[in-house]
Amino acid sequence: MPFAGLLWFIIMLLPLVILQRLLHREIQAVLLIVTRNPQLTIGLFSILFFPGVFLHELSHFLMAKILRVPTGKISLIPTSLPNGRLQMGYVETAQTDIVRDSLIGLAPLIAGSLFIAYAGLNRMGLITLLDVLANGQTELFWMGLKLLPQVSDFYLWFYLAFAISSTMMPSESDRHAWLPLGLWTSGLLALAIFAGAGAWMLKNIAPLLNDFFGSVATLFGLSVALHTLLLLPTMLLHRIVSRVTGVDVR
Repeated sequence: MPFAGLLWFIIMLLPLVILQRLLHREIQAVLLIVTRNPQLTIGLFSILFFPGVFLHELSHFLMAKILRVPTGKISLIPTSLPNGRLQMGYVETAQTDIVRDSLIGLAPLIAGSLFIAYAGLNRMGLITLLDVLANGQTELFWMGLKLLPQVSDFYLWFYLAFAISSTMMPSESDRHAWLPLGLWTSGLLALAIFAGAGAWMLKNIAPLLNDFFGSVATLFGLSVALHTLLLLPTMLLHRIVSRVTGVDVR
């Protein structure tokens, strides 16, 4: 299938976004029930995800510097927004052309994906398990999965992979230049096809893009697995503390 990589990218992206929001909500609910203090809840939540927030904002800053875009204030202090959402941090950057704005907004996703690749595939040894699964050796795969906690510093890398994958998605403000860039790109693509370059692009460019999206989809799949693994016990913990305290939040 020529666009299987893109299809898997789309399939993995949606559940990752949904699972992130669900898990964040459940964690905040547990913290709020236990502390009974919204400010303390925000503080504990921000500490839990600090590695991800730090990498998120650092990637914005570094990408802006690489592209020679002026930067302003940097903050890693969480702030409650008027719409009820929580802003974990920010980096002020000067508005520039849509290409550089898009790359600066995309930086957290790039940095987060690279870290997940390193932590998950390299440090936790998941690349071996994926190869085993791809070869159809399911029994060996499950055996290796059970032995994962014995990998050196497994729980540290597991936590970092979770915290970073859970905060790597660009925010709404990060994505502000994506629509105009997408329209420009679509227009140029249509002109190239109209000029007769469609067959050449399908043969030479499409396979590269398909492999790229397939690789990113694999990393998204690892993030989905991490969030699924943590969501179920967190939901159970939410029910337990709610029943014990007689307090619940939605």
